[in-house]
Amino acid sequence: MMTAGPQRPDLARELIARAADSAAHRAKRVRNQLDAVQLGQGRHADHANTKVLRRILAEHDWPGHLLVGPAAARAAWSIALHSDDEPDFQRAATTLLERAVQADDALIQHWAHLHDRALINSGHDQEYGTQLLLRADGVELCPLRVPGSLDQRRATVGLPPIAVALRTVRRRYTPDGSAGDAPTVVLAGAA
Repeated sequence: MMTAGPQRPDLARELIARAADSAAHRAKRVRNQLDAVQLGQGRHADHANTKVLRRILAEHDWPGHLLVGPAAARAAWSIALHSDDEPDFQRAATTLLERAVQADDALIQHWAHLHDRALINSGHDQEYGTQLLLRADGVELCPLRVPGSLDQRRATVGLPPIAVALRTVRRRYTPDGSAGDAPTVVLAGAA
């Protein structure tokens, strides 16, 4: 996909920094370590990140491996994934990411996660089983379309069987088998 450095290292740095800050905030949120003001600051940061990514998409299309490098392409995906307050933008980003995948400039697994997230945020069942809920009583899948063929669909986009993915997520978020005091949170990028 890429042999030299990214064409736009400036965009790469910005995307990586924004996604890293957002990920640190979400990790604290999952552990229930934020007060109301910090939760509001996180929502504001997600909104600002969406605005920046919207500008980048308008100017450059999807910021793929060639433009910003693999790490920043992952950061752009993470920002789009967490643009939950703007489902129209999320769907548009999904379309642009799909084009980048077809051009071999982005990962199909990223597209599958974003596609599922956009479906869930639009009130539809997900296709690939990438969107999970972390509740006080454990981890569960968001609603699925045709659950019986889930593993076949996952295989087409390079994702492991759902049983393997769920075991991994449960170990990561509930080491003792329970989520404890964790708030209900949609987990993305985990399955």
